[in-house]
Amino acid sequence: MTTSSMSELRRVALAVEYNGSTFRGWQSQAGGGTVQDVLEQALTGIAAHPVRVQASGRTDTGVHATTQIVHFDTSARRTDSAWVRGCNALLPPGVAVRWACPVAAEFNARFSARSRSYRYVLYNHPVRPALAAGLTGWFHRPLDVAEMSRAASVLVGEHDFSAFRSSECQAKSPVRVMHSLSLYRSGDWITVDLCANAFLHHMVRNIVGALVDVGCGRQPTDWLEHLLQAGDRRLASPTFSPAGLYLVGVGYDAAWGLPEDGLYKLPPVGPRE
Repeated sequence: MTTSSMSELRRVALAVEYNGSTFRGWQSQAGGGTVQDVLEQALTGIAAHPVRVQASGRTDTGVHATTQIVHFDTSARRTDSAWVRGCNALLPPGVAVRWACPVAAEFNARFSARSRSYRYVLYNHPVRPALAAGLTGWFHRPLDVAEMSRAASVLVGEHDFSAFRSSECQAKSPVRVMHSLSLYRSGDWITVDLCANAFLHHMVRNIVGALVDVGCGRQPTDWLEHLLQAGDRRLASPTFSPAGLYLVGVGYDAAWGLPEDGLYKLPPVGPRE
């Protein structure tokens, strides 16, 4: 773009939904195959100039999102609905833009976010799922959700989550604030809902792995408290499957003016046990 067109840039925010089963994660990388790659290609086609996007956070290979928030700068003048319809016409079936809206130049999808919410969907049945393959985690032995809930309660609040942090995590600090953590069961389905100011790399999947070990009786109920205090990833459970993990919400101050509707939400699976 020319210098004059650069001075006319406007910032646009999008909400993006994707099925991560066929992608190599969110972040663009050599060889392509990521959600960011296909989204930027679609936006470039609609804007008629190269577009780069910034997301609220990265998701790994196989992880899904109902509400990933991104922003980008453009000199193109398009209506909000044109960004949505145009991008969706160019995107593969596993990705969809839910809404678009102009935002202030100071808005940043990552750094303006106040919270992130994830849901882990777990199929608890002796036989692995077929129709939901790639869309849910699976554990074959019976799980005690009441014990898992009691174990999870110690994670709420501000803690050093080093025991649940990937060795590849690049965050400067392991301290995070867990706003809420709830477990629900409906038949053979268990969901784990988590909301925090931010999450460490693999933090949710490592927490789920520890909760499963408590739920099947492999570890005592107070084990997660010991893990928090020890701060040693080597003492904790293996990282659980990415298939059941969904980014379901990103919280921003109302002053940014982002839409509160038009987002796809995973339905509740049943009453709390």
